[in-house]
Amino acid sequence: MFRLISSALVAAALVVIPAAVSTHYSDRALAQATATDKADKAEKGKATTKAAKKKKRELTAGQKSARERQRQCGQEWREAKKAGKIEKGQTWPKFWSACNTRLKGKSA
Repeated sequence: MFRLISSALVAAALVVIPAAVSTHYSDRALAQATATDKADKAEKGKATTKAAKKKKRELTAGQKSARERQRQCGQEWREAKKAGKIEKGQTWPKFWSACNTRLKGKSA
């Protein structure tokens, strides 16, 4: 009987001790990983501010006119939607495509 109990205690110790040790080391590894993540985030934040400080390139004439057409079509879309003049099944991308083509034709 004594032999059975002692072997059960040894088996339990063989399971519990490595688990306790690995928990200790995993807590330490977690703390180190967290510190590393914070340092990486701080470096990324510095890189983003450096990129933000760089002067942005000016838009080309085509980009400016495309944005203006999109604003105009967006305004028309909102007005037509409020007035209920949008056809059934009409979506913004379809409206934008037709409106953009129409406005490009006017300017050409």
